[in-house]
Amino acid sequence: MPSRVGKQVKLASIDELLGVPSTEGTVDLDVMTIYPFENHPFRVVDDEKMDELVESIKESGVLTPVLVRPDDEGTYEMISGHRRLHAAKRAGLRKIPAIIKEMTNDDAIIAMVNANMQREEILPSEKAFAFKMKMDAIKH
Repeated sequence: MPSRVGKQVKLASIDELLGVPSTEGTVDLDVMTIYPFENHPFRVVDDEKMDELVESIKESGVLTPVLVRPDDEGTYEMISGHRRLHAAKRAGLRKIPAIIKEMTNDDAIIAMVNANMQREEILPSEKAFAFKMKMDAIKH
């Protein structure tokens, strides 16, 4: 029988079990220092779902950090979180939790597309354009 002496088992936290995203490495960024991803294929619309997100942010804050990459100007390009940023601005927030990550253009495109594909309200034309962007990035 194999010995289990000296082996440590890491138990998952409640947050990990529930799929709560990690906020490790998160900083609060001024919302005015973040600009949209170039050629972002997904619309950000002021509809009922946006109104619900704004109300949620007013009540609880932004629960999931946005993902940005730094540029040479001291500002940040949004990779994932365009809707959260828009809702945070509408809710009157001046800062938003963000994860800053250095990424190549191709890595940023792939991350942006992957982060948005689970959304239900994506138009087929948006999905097609996003998949084309991702395929081009992968080919590089």
